[in-house]
Amino acid sequence: MLAADPMTILLSAFICLLLGFVLFGKKRNVCQNFPPGPRALPVIGNLLLMDRRQPYETLIELSKKYGSVFSVRVGPQKMVVLCGYDTVKDALLNYPDEFADRPALPLFDEVAKGHGIFFSNGENWKVMRRFGLSALRDFGMGKKTIESKINEECDHLVQKFNSYGGKPFDTTMIMNAAAANIIASILLSHRFQYENPTLLRLLKLVNENIRLMASPIALLYNTYPSIMRWVPGCHKTIYKNAQELMEFIRVTFSKHKAELDINDQRNLIDAFLSRQQEEKPHSAKYFHDDNLTILVFDLFAAGMETTSTTLRWALLLMMKYPEIQKKVQDEIEKVIGSVEPRAEHRKEMPYTDAVLHEIQRFGNITPMNGPHATTKDITFRGFFLPKGTYVIPLLASVLKDENYFEKPNEFYPEHFLDSEGHFVKNEAFLPFSAGRRSCAGETLARMELFLFFTSLLQNFTFQAPPGVELDLTPDVGGTVPPRPHTVCALPRA
Repeated sequence: MLAADPMTILLSAFICLLLGFVLFGKKRNVCQNFPPGPRALPVIGNLLLMDRRQPYETLIELSKKYGSVFSVRVGPQKMVVLCGYDTVKDALLNYPDEFADRPALPLFDEVAKGHGIFFSNGENWKVMRRFGLSALRDFGMGKKTIESKINEECDHLVQKFNSYGGKPFDTTMIMNAAAANIIASILLSHRFQYENPTLLRLLKLVNENIRLMASPIALLYNTYPSIMRWVPGCHKTIYKNAQELMEFIRVTFSKHKAELDINDQRNLIDAFLSRQQEEKPHSAKYFHDDNLTILVFDLFAAGMETTSTTLRWALLLMMKYPEIQKKVQDEIEKVIGSVEPRAEHRKEMPYTDAVLHEIQRFGNITPMNGPHATTKDITFRGFFLPKGTYVIPLLASVLKDENYFEKPNEFYPEHFLDSEGHFVKNEAFLPFSAGRRSCAGETLARMELFLFFTSLLQNFTFQAPPGVELDLTPDVGGTVPPRPHTVCALPRA
């Protein structure tokens, strides 16, 4: 029996889809008063309208024509896009339960199977999020112990940066490793050396998956899973990488099971396993090994990626705007001096605080937000959204809302300062999203960003390599990092 080549399979799949559209495509969504949007093409929907590298910019442009609540079609999937701070806040804060679900995303469902936090729904999501928040508080967020661990990691990071002697280097894996060590301390009470082969392998798997998630093949898989699962492509790499990550997690918690002392819980894994023991047989519905595996997977990937990507944007922006870097360093000298930075210093450092907020706003690392889905039929801002509607609360449109930010497309720390230089909050600052699905680790992330950033600028001045023109154009990925670049970390006297 001859095996069909991939192009033949793709062509056959396309013909089948086209025939399906011809036979059934005339059936329109009879839902009255669904949000308007651009006319969709057969099979592909509105894909040709989208900027492949920055689809969120296309959506912002479409909102100017169709309003702050509109729809687009990706393949057969209708999606409702929410644009601007007022609309996104209205949905996530005033209708928190109605917009609380995640839609079906086959590529993620293949891995998570409804477990963990990020892609689960219903009671399982509520139980896992409640446990996750409690464990993060107990073993990290807001506690002096985690502040000490972050400062210890800062020391290792400074030593590593010093080892390059002011010569150009790529910060990606180093920043990944530093951020990974903080979340690893909470999850499994362990710190990896930056050159540790196991850590480097885990980081490679996570980074590769985050990059591949934004690929056209991954989008096709989520749109046409029954066909794409038979076609070679990066979706198979994503699944393989995820399986390897999950095997590492399973081996890790098996060791924790063997030495568990429920009276001496050291980390999140111990706390989960203790609940598992205490509540059997009633806890099998939620506190089982599959939920633990995906929960740790979710928290490790998110805790590492978002913090490290933001810090990479921070150093790039400091190189691009040396006058801003100098002002931050002057404030560090005035408030902190040569002593170890502490979280409590932040309230005395309005300019540094404003710069950090603006780094998060400008970096815009999760522009599409996590996708949401409606839990019931609702009417929102005059439009009817049936239960299960795929919803994109577009964070890029919030962080670039010109009604709240004077210069939305520029790096401008004054967005968070008053005329006298005092820090001022901006209600449209929502890099961690809002509502039921907001980032569970926001408090931890804020502490990490402040301590890493001030420690690095306390010890170094960052410059571009000689002759290099810095590019602030974002790269492509599941999160949005800066494009590949190197930095020169010049030790400060």
